[in-house]
Amino acid sequence: MISKLWIMQTFIVIFFLSCSGDKNSTLVYTGIIEGTAVEVPALTGGQIRSLRVDTGDEVQKNQILGVVDTLELTYQRENLKGVLQEVMNQKAIATTQFNRAKNDLAYVQEKYDRFLDLLKNQSVPQQTVDDLRNQLQNAEAAVSAARQQVQSIEAKRTQVEAQLLSIQKKIRDATITAPLAGTVTDKYYEDGEAIPSFAPLVEIIDLNEVWIKIYVSEKVLPYIRTGQEVRIKPDGTEQELKGTVSWINSKAEFTPKTILTPETRTSLVYAVKVIIPNEKRILKQGMPVEVLVEKE
Repeated sequence: MISKLWIMQTFIVIFFLSCSGDKNSTLVYTGIIEGTAVEVPALTGGQIRSLRVDTGDEVQKNQILGVVDTLELTYQRENLKGVLQEVMNQKAIATTQFNRAKNDLAYVQEKYDRFLDLLKNQSVPQQTVDDLRNQLQNAEAAVSAARQQVQSIEAKRTQVEAQLLSIQKKIRDATITAPLAGTVTDKYYEDGEAIPSFAPLVEIIDLNEVWIKIYVSEKVLPYIRTGQEVRIKPDGTEQELKGTVSWINSKAEFTPKTILTPETRTSLVYAVKVIIPNEKRILKQGMPVEVLVEKE
């Protein structure tokens, strides 16, 4: 397998014009094929119970790659379900107490209003009305306390439900699936090993559409435009494929220093990205190719 260091170095390989001078109608550059690489993480850590792919396997999007043990998470989920049931019971009791307190308040309020009218006619003593006022204040306080108790239990219910949802998500995430179709190029763990949360399990590269970066000088930049069709020639073959210029960097940069001559190392160049359809998987990751650009 091509090492990542080698890929990084060759990824920024600089082009060389096959011929010098503006008389040539074809510009020739050399570079390395790259695909969209994704390191698929295990969002839930634990012992790998089943690893279903190996290096070199072709996988489809959403295909199961591996399964992490969830026994402990299952116990936590069942415990939270019990806690949630207990909280719901507490809420039912608190709601009953709240309703009773509201009824008591309504009764005292009605009695107080009635005796207050009687006091205006001096049909009842002031002390009786004062006692009822105290009862009314106590009833209002009881309603407020009962309401707060219900709100407190409701908040606890929300917390437990959130914890339960989190555990359920971890259980679902224990089944690791492919986020895209492609080829498994690296496998970092084996069956039975313990994998930390968010650590990559495998690397998948999508070779259905590949790309290459070339670097062009300011002198030839006017001959290249976005959307322009170019020819791709893999090394060691006469077969040619078609690619399209998808992006041209608007800022100049110094020529990458890897595998360059001292004469070209300080040149200013512009990065150009070329997209190449690769449904038949003719082009492979790390494959050197020539990019032939017709001057326009």
